[in-house]
Amino acid sequence: MRKLRLAIQKSGRLHDDSMALLKEVGISINNGKDQLKASARNFPLEVFYLRNSDIPQYLVDGVVDAAIIGENILFEKAPNIKLTEKLGFSKCRVSVAVPKNSSITSFEELQGKRIATSYPNTVNSFLEKNGIKASLHLINGSVEIAPNIGLADAICDIVSSGSTLFKNNLTEIEVLFKSEAGLAISPMMPEAASSIFERFQFRIKSVLKGRQSKYVLLNAPNDKIHTISSILPGMKSPTVLPLAEEGWSSLHSVIDKNDFWEIIDELKANGAEGILVCPIENMIM
Repeated sequence: MRKLRLAIQKSGRLHDDSMALLKEVGISINNGKDQLKASARNFPLEVFYLRNSDIPQYLVDGVVDAAIIGENILFEKAPNIKLTEKLGFSKCRVSVAVPKNSSITSFEELQGKRIATSYPNTVNSFLEKNGIKASLHLINGSVEIAPNIGLADAICDIVSSGSTLFKNNLTEIEVLFKSEAGLAISPMMPEAASSIFERFQFRIKSVLKGRQSKYVLLNAPNDKIHTISSILPGMKSPTVLPLAEEGWSSLHSVIDKNDFWEIIDELKANGAEGILVCPIENMIM
């Protein structure tokens, strides 16, 4: 039986977050120490543990059907392959930075300058788009040191917290794009794997929706139900159940976690009491 072949990073934070996601969607992996390939016990899935920079070519060639990979790597190595789902972890940004004492303050001022980077295709794409000509120095590793040793006037690299730039006396002047982990598929995926991928993606969508939502239970006077129902977005409309105490009901709904405190404040202001908030593991839409 054909299994879905999924590539993930061999080691590192993206690997850990990817394995945690597989666990959340109920997939158990038989992975021993230093294995390069492992099968799931309870889902038709094979996981390939690969170097991050090699994954895009594996997708292009159809060696793997899908991958959990950072947008930054995909843009650099295989820009024609798009993400089908953004996963919300391993967030970073691809930025241009210069020494703090540099006279360069904008991307346009890189004309004729030297840029050190591990992302030559990405940098060239943005340079061409903006009509800027600059020389690139390809560095695999500690790009941040290049300006300090006189190798480059600027760097382009991924930035998470910005602490590495700070330690090397660098400052960002341009964010080329923001990146996060995503689910990508191979254009060579066979039909036999497509149906499995749809099931896999469905599970991921359910988990991601659950992460973004909170389950809310509250008590309210019956004369406030209409007002409170209009505040609760829910999936369709709140569930309303009568309480033992006459004139009161319990309302159950789902709210977006990003709007959580604003909605709670509004609910309280309109008579809601005994508000209980619970996390959601999955939301099946």
